[in-house]
Amino acid sequence: AESTGVAIIPVVQVADIWRLKGSGLEVWAQHVDDIEYGPNTGQTLPEAVMAAGAKGTLLNHSENKLPVEVIGGLVKRVKSLGLKVLVCAESIDEGQQIAKFGPDFLAYEPPELIGGDVSVSAAKPELVRDFVAAVKPILVLVGAGIHTREDVKKALALGAVGILVSSGIVLANDPQEKLLELASSFKQDETI
Repeated sequence: AESTGVAIIPVVQVADIWRLKGSGLEVWAQHVDDIEYGPNTGQTLPEAVMAAGAKGTLLNHSENKLPVEVIGGLVKRVKSLGLKVLVCAESIDEGQQIAKFGPDFLAYEPPELIGGDVSVSAAKPELVRDFVAAVKPILVLVGAGIHTREDVKKALALGAVGILVSSGIVLANDPQEKLLELASSFKQDETI
């Protein structure tokens, strides 16, 4: 991350937050639950990820969908704790509903493209542009099928400020090389 000059934010399992706490990176949790202190075995308290060192959280990933009303309450609560929040949306309609809650970022990720070989910016460029316009002034990241510099550049040209990527890096033959390749698509001081 330091060598690229690009803001790279690892979004990790709760159990791994401590591993990156002293790394100098801003680390986020993959999810928090809509719970308060008390009997909530197996769920993740927002205050616990903050105490572990996370600076933000991801919500509503396609693998952990939440009802819109739950998202609204969680966004408010998480932000009141001083954590940043990125919420995934699979459609323009869902993005508009979530944007009303004021998350720091929205990620547009059509579920049928997640983990695939075709990026959302290549498969549905008009929807990326329309999504960005529909949720302004919320900052948009684009996810699903991001594998190449061209995928990143196209997403940025369509109005996104960054990308949300997992399998494109972790399944690469050389994850570090792939991360550096994608990061080289950004100007200094941008987000990945």
